[in-house]
Amino acid sequence: MTTPRIYFPRQFEPGEELELDEQNTHYLRNVLRLKSGEKVRLFGKADGEYEAVVTDAASKQLKVTVVNRLPGAAGGAVRITLAQSLPKTDKMDLIVQKATELGADRVVPFVSSRSIPVLTPEKARRRRERWQKIALEASRQCRRPDIPEVAEVIPFDRMLESAAEPDLKLILWEEESGTKIKSALKASRADAITVTIGPEGGFSPEEVEAARARGFIPVSLGSQVLKTETAALAALAIIQYEKGIFGAE
Repeated sequence: MTTPRIYFPRQFEPGEELELDEQNTHYLRNVLRLKSGEKVRLFGKADGEYEAVVTDAASKQLKVTVVNRLPGAAGGAVRITLAQSLPKTDKMDLIVQKATELGADRVVPFVSSRSIPVLTPEKARRRRERWQKIALEASRQCRRPDIPEVAEVIPFDRMLESAAEPDLKLILWEEESGTKIKSALKASRADAITVTIGPEGGFSPEEVEAARARGFIPVSLGSQVLKTETAALAALAIIQYEKGIFGAE
């Protein structure tokens, strides 16, 4: 059996005994049937993943003892923010899940002029909680050592303001013919990238100009027009490849 991975972001040190919460206790004891002496992996700390061993499987809250930090990088060489205009139905669930697998460090949902969903503040809060849980589960399954942050749903103009100035800021636009995403990436040495994806109807020309005024570079993925969820994942994969994370030597 593959060593199970448990999300445990609290600070701890090798040799320390930790008491797991009710959800993880149920998962390890009742679902996986782990016994004392069996190994688990703890992830969620900024410095990477840790190996631990079950020391008390019988108590109300299962206990593990941290053994050591596992080798491997705690994160990617480039920090990536995916700014995603809200798509229809439950497509955002898929986008968050796959963006986690493809190495996005942050997902910023926003509302643009052609976004279809209209969310009340309460519904937006519940959706964000759901997306954060999806990101957590995706990180656990793909053996990622950290969890991407899913930000609150914000308007388009606030999204533009939130992108940090040192970042390479890209906005995908199907009408852009001069600059491909690959060339923009090759021309930049930025170690943080924001890539912005529109809704099913795309961005309006006014929105693209507003983004350009904020330092965003309009880019395209090529001649084909992709669905919003496909465009997001294609862009992330291209970024990872061009920055040497997924690509061969």
